[in-house]
Amino acid sequence: MIYLNDDIAHFDLEQALPLLSEQRREQCLKFRHEQGRKTCAAAYLLLRQALREEYGLLEAPLFDYGEHGKPVLRQWPRIHFNLSHCKEAAICVVSDKPVGVDIESIHRYSESLARYVMNDAEMETILHADNPAFEFTKLWTRKEAVVKLSGHGISNDMKPVLTRFAGEIQTVVTDHYVYSITF
Repeated sequence: MIYLNDDIAHFDLEQALPLLSEQRREQCLKFRHEQGRKTCAAAYLLLRQALREEYGLLEAPLFDYGEHGKPVLRQWPRIHFNLSHCKEAAICVVSDKPVGVDIESIHRYSESLARYVMNDAEMETILHADNPAFEFTKLWTRKEAVVKLSGHGISNDMKPVLTRFAGEIQTVVTDHYVYSITF
Protein backbone atom coordinates (compact mmCIF):
# COMPACT_ATOMS: atom_id res chain seq x y z
CA MET A 1 0.00 0.00 0.00
CA ILE A 2 1.15 3.52 -0.81
CA TYR A 3 0.85 6.36 1.70
CA LEU A 4 1.71 9.88 0.53
CA ASN A 5 1.75 13.29 2.20
CA ASP A 6 2.32 16.09 -0.29
CA ASP A 7 1.11 18.91 1.94
CA ILE A 8 4.36 19.37 3.83
CA ALA A 9 3.85 23.16 3.94
CA HIS A 10 1.04 22.60 6.45
CA PHE A 11 2.74 19.78 8.38
CA ASP A 12 2.98 20.65 12.09
CA LEU A 13 6.38 19.42 13.26
CA GLU A 14 5.83 20.33 16.92
CA GLN A 15 2.61 18.30 16.99
CA ALA A 16 4.33 15.39 15.22
CA LEU A 17 7.47 15.08 17.39
CA PRO A 18 5.72 13.40 20.37
CA LEU A 19 4.28 10.78 18.00
CA LEU A 20 7.73 9.66 16.86
CA SER A 21 9.79 6.98 18.54
CA GLU A 22 12.81 8.39 20.35
CA GLN A 23 14.97 6.74 17.67
CA ARG A 24 13.14 8.53 14.84
CA ARG A 25 12.89 11.83 16.72
CA GLU A 26 16.68 11.88 17.11
CA GLN A 27 17.10 11.12 13.41
CA CYS A 28 14.67 13.87 12.38
CA LEU A 29 16.26 16.48 14.60
CA LYS A 30 19.67 15.85 12.97
CA PHE A 31 18.42 17.63 9.83
CA ARG A 32 19.77 21.18 9.74
CA HIS A 33 16.66 22.71 8.22
CA GLU A 34 13.07 22.51 9.37
CA GLN A 35 11.97 21.25 5.94
CA GLY A 36 14.11 18.13 6.32
CA ARG A 37 12.82 17.58 9.84
CA LYS A 38 9.24 17.88 8.63
CA THR A 39 9.62 15.42 5.76
CA CYS A 40 11.51 12.92 7.94
CA ALA A 41 8.77 13.06 10.56
CA ALA A 42 6.01 12.95 7.94
CA ALA A 43 7.46 9.77 6.38
CA TYR A 44 7.55 8.07 9.78
CA LEU A 45 3.97 9.08 10.55
CA LEU A 46 2.91 7.64 7.20
CA LEU A 47 4.55 4.37 8.27
CA ARG A 48 2.65 4.46 11.57
CA GLN A 49 -0.58 5.09 9.64
CA ALA A 50 0.15 2.22 7.26
CA LEU A 51 0.94 -0.20 10.09
CA ARG A 52 -2.26 0.81 11.89
CA GLU A 53 -4.52 0.64 8.83
CA GLU A 54 -3.02 -2.43 7.13
CA TYR A 55 -2.00 -4.54 10.13
CA GLY A 56 -3.79 -3.08 13.17
CA LEU A 57 -0.44 -2.29 14.83
CA LEU A 58 -0.43 0.66 17.22
CA GLU A 59 3.06 0.49 18.73
CA ALA A 60 5.61 3.00 17.43
CA PRO A 61 7.94 1.08 15.11
CA LEU A 62 11.64 0.85 15.78
CA PHE A 63 14.20 0.24 13.07
CA ASP A 64 17.12 -2.08 12.73
CA TYR A 65 19.39 -1.60 9.74
CA GLY A 66 20.82 -4.02 7.20
CA GLU A 67 24.43 -4.14 6.09
CA HIS A 68 23.97 -1.24 3.64
CA GLY A 69 21.59 0.78 5.81
CA LYS A 70 18.19 -0.47 4.67
CA PRO A 71 15.78 -0.21 7.60
CA VAL A 72 13.71 -3.16 8.81
CA LEU A 73 11.01 -3.15 11.44
CA ARG A 74 12.50 -4.49 14.66
CA GLN A 75 9.14 -5.64 16.04
CA TRP A 76 7.71 -6.97 12.75
CA PRO A 77 10.54 -8.10 10.44
CA ARG A 78 8.13 -9.85 8.04
CA ILE A 79 6.44 -6.57 7.15
CA HIS A 80 8.37 -4.86 4.36
CA PHE A 81 8.41 -1.10 3.96
CA ASN A 82 10.37 1.73 2.46
CA LEU A 83 10.32 5.48 3.06
CA SER A 84 11.41 8.47 1.02
CA HIS A 85 10.95 12.20 1.14
CA CYS A 86 11.76 15.30 -0.83
CA LYS A 87 11.05 19.01 -0.38
CA GLU A 88 7.36 18.72 -1.28
CA ALA A 89 6.34 15.28 -0.10
CA ALA A 90 6.92 12.17 1.98
CA ILE A 91 6.01 8.65 0.91
CA CYS A 92 5.78 5.25 2.58
CA VAL A 93 5.10 1.89 0.98
CA VAL A 94 4.30 -1.26 2.97
CA SER A 95 4.06 -4.73 1.50
CA ASP A 96 4.25 -8.42 2.29
CA LYS A 97 7.32 -8.61 0.03
CA PRO A 98 10.44 -6.45 -0.35
CA VAL A 99 9.79 -2.98 -1.74
CA GLY A 100 11.74 0.13 -2.69
CA VAL A 101 10.50 3.69 -3.16
CA ASP A 102 12.06 7.00 -4.08
CA ILE A 103 10.50 10.43 -4.37
CA GLU A 104 12.36 13.41 -5.80
CA SER A 105 11.58 17.05 -6.48
CA ILE A 106 11.89 18.25 -10.05
CA HIS A 107 15.12 20.26 -10.14
CA ARG A 108 17.05 22.12 -12.75
CA TYR A 109 18.52 19.62 -15.21
CA SER A 110 22.28 19.01 -15.15
CA GLU A 111 23.56 17.19 -18.23
CA SER A 112 26.92 16.44 -16.56
CA LEU A 113 25.17 14.71 -13.65
CA ALA A 114 22.91 12.84 -16.06
CA ARG A 115 25.89 11.58 -18.06
CA TYR A 116 27.51 10.36 -14.83
CA VAL A 117 24.53 8.21 -13.71
CA MET A 118 22.65 7.34 -16.93
CA ASN A 119 23.58 4.86 -19.63
CA ASP A 120 23.61 5.77 -23.34
CA ALA A 121 20.00 4.73 -24.01
CA GLU A 122 18.77 6.66 -20.97
CA MET A 123 20.73 9.73 -22.08
CA GLU A 124 19.10 9.54 -25.50
CA THR A 125 15.68 9.41 -23.84
CA ILE A 126 16.53 12.44 -21.69
CA LEU A 127 18.04 14.46 -24.53
CA HIS A 128 15.01 13.89 -26.78
CA ALA A 129 12.42 14.55 -24.09
CA ASP A 130 10.23 17.66 -24.15
CA ASN A 131 11.29 18.25 -20.55
CA PRO A 132 14.72 16.77 -19.77
CA ALA A 133 14.41 17.59 -16.05
CA PHE A 134 11.22 15.51 -15.74
CA GLU A 135 12.73 12.64 -17.71
CA PHE A 136 15.96 12.67 -15.70
CA THR A 137 14.04 12.72 -12.42
CA LYS A 138 11.78 9.90 -13.57
CA LEU A 139 14.73 7.69 -14.49
CA TRP A 140 16.62 8.61 -11.31
CA THR A 141 13.70 7.69 -9.03
CA ARG A 142 13.41 4.38 -10.85
CA LYS A 143 17.10 3.65 -10.29
CA GLU A 144 17.04 4.67 -6.65
CA ALA A 145 13.88 2.65 -5.93
CA VAL A 146 15.60 -0.42 -7.42
CA VAL A 147 18.71 -0.05 -5.27
CA LYS A 148 16.57 0.62 -2.19
CA LEU A 149 14.59 -2.55 -2.94
CA SER A 150 17.78 -4.60 -2.92
CA GLY A 151 19.10 -2.82 0.16
CA HIS A 152 22.45 -2.15 -1.49
CA GLY A 153 22.06 1.61 -1.78
CA ILE A 154 23.57 3.98 -4.30
CA SER A 155 26.86 2.86 -5.81
CA ASN A 156 29.48 4.50 -7.98
CA ASP A 157 28.06 2.87 -11.11
CA MET A 158 24.35 3.60 -11.41
CA LYS A 159 24.31 3.29 -15.22
CA PRO A 160 23.34 -0.42 -15.48
CA VAL A 161 20.81 -0.49 -12.61
CA LEU A 162 17.64 -0.49 -14.73
CA THR A 163 18.99 -2.79 -17.44
CA ARG A 164 19.77 -5.44 -14.80
CA PHE A 165 16.41 -5.18 -13.04
CA ALA A 166 13.62 -7.54 -14.09
CA GLY A 167 10.99 -6.56 -11.52
CA GLU A 168 8.01 -4.25 -11.65
CA ILE A 169 8.44 -0.46 -11.42
CA GLN A 170 5.57 1.99 -11.06
CA THR A 171 6.33 5.68 -11.65
CA VAL A 172 4.10 8.69 -10.98
CA VAL A 173 4.97 12.15 -12.29
CA THR A 174 3.39 15.36 -10.93
CA ASP A 175 4.18 18.99 -11.62
CA HIS A 176 6.54 19.19 -8.63
CA TYR A 177 7.82 15.70 -7.84
CA VAL A 178 8.20 12.17 -9.19
CA TYR A 179 8.06 8.89 -7.31
CA SER A 180 8.83 5.33 -8.29
CA ILE A 181 8.04 2.10 -6.49
CA THR A 182 9.61 -1.31 -7.10
CA PHE A 183 8.39 -4.71 -5.96
